[in-house]
Amino acid sequence: MSQGTGRPEVEVRGLWKVFGRHPERILTSEWRHKSRSEVQAEMGHVIALRDVSFDVAMGETFVVMGLSGSGKSTLVRCLLRLIEPSEGQVLVDGEDILQYSSSQLTQFRRRKAGMIFQRFALMPHRNIIDNAAFGLELQGVDKRVRLKRGGEVLELVGLAGWECNMPHELSGGMQQRVGLARALAADPEILLMDEPFSALDPLIRCEMQDSLCRLQEQLKKTIIFITHDLDEALKLGDQIAVMRDGAIVQVGTPKEIVTNPRDKYVSEFTKNVRKAAILPVRSIMNMPRITAYASQGPWVALRRICENGDGPVNYKEDPCSEDGTCDTRECKRFSATQLAFVTGDDDARFLGLLTASAAAQAVQQGIKSVKSLLEEPPIVLSPDATIDELMGRVVDYDWRFDRLPVVDGKGRLVGEVSRATVREAAIGLAPGVAVATR
Repeated sequence: MSQGTGRPEVEVRGLWKVFGRHPERILTSEWRHKSRSEVQAEMGHVIALRDVSFDVAMGETFVVMGLSGSGKSTLVRCLLRLIEPSEGQVLVDGEDILQYSSSQLTQFRRRKAGMIFQRFALMPHRNIIDNAAFGLELQGVDKRVRLKRGGEVLELVGLAGWECNMPHELSGGMQQRVGLARALAADPEILLMDEPFSALDPLIRCEMQDSLCRLQEQLKKTIIFITHDLDEALKLGDQIAVMRDGAIVQVGTPKEIVTNPRDKYVSEFTKNVRKAAILPVRSIMNMPRITAYASQGPWVALRRICENGDGPVNYKEDPCSEDGTCDTRECKRFSATQLAFVTGDDDARFLGLLTASAAAQAVQQGIKSVKSLLEEPPIVLSPDATIDELMGRVVDYDWRFDRLPVVDGKGRLVGEVSRATVREAAIGLAPGVAVATR
């Protein structure tokens, strides 16, 4: 999942929710600082949210997790004012929705933010496309237009061909896809999802998580996702907030939550997590050590290999010839494992790898361009893949090349992973994994 940038789209500031007859008595007295159990026992009020603050960037998936009763479902309902907060601010694009009039709030719910609940809440007497387009019907959209849009979102969630079926004819996972399609039909900027997959069987739940990841890559929605499942949070979240007794105890990336828990409560959540299963390749990759541009000739690439210590000798400290120079045109000691990664001149787009031996031969033959000499690496890694996925790909690799490129979704070279790095990761993060490092 990709994180957003710039000003947060959603800003929650000092949000409180106190259930009881006189919440103002709690918020304007010393009881404000008492524990939830003390307030409930002495005053008969429940502090469901305590001074909650966080930011969600545009295009980010922000996961809120915690045990039952931690306040996470109350929080998401307060964000849409299905439950009215007792105090605080909910800023969306800089506007406090707690100050909205009834008509403004209705428009906000219909156009700006969509809600997906744990229960599918489909209308049993309407077919699938009518369910998917129901929100547009409430907006007064023409029937032809809304049915067209309904068909588009059903195709998007993998339900093309089911438009005329009834809800009872679909499995639980398919019904939840209809709920997702209904939320997407109005093309909201923000999706609020309250444990939407928790009622599904484990296999279907995993499929729905994968589907949401694929959709998010396409749509770049701002998502606030509620769950009690750590594995789900780690899989989906760009940022994760851990809640306890109505308060947020830690906010961080999946890596930060797992590797640096703030207290014993968070540590208990994460103690059984295999770090290699959630840490991305970017967390262990290095910057590319030797690169060359496509416009440069093989002679330049050879010099760069020598100068960076990846040639048969160190160009500066152990020259090949007696006069203190290293004439790579005549050097016979280059091997295929010594290489440079070649990129485009302007955009860092990865084009291939150039071995030193191929470059040396090209120099001797008078070849001026490296483009015809490039090889496709046997393995190209994604910075967002997990270390477990990396291990699975290199387990049988013979390490013909000592370094593997890391390329992002736009085809740009962003890093490299060496044989030594993989060995260290296998020992430090995934003990027992057999990795070929010969």
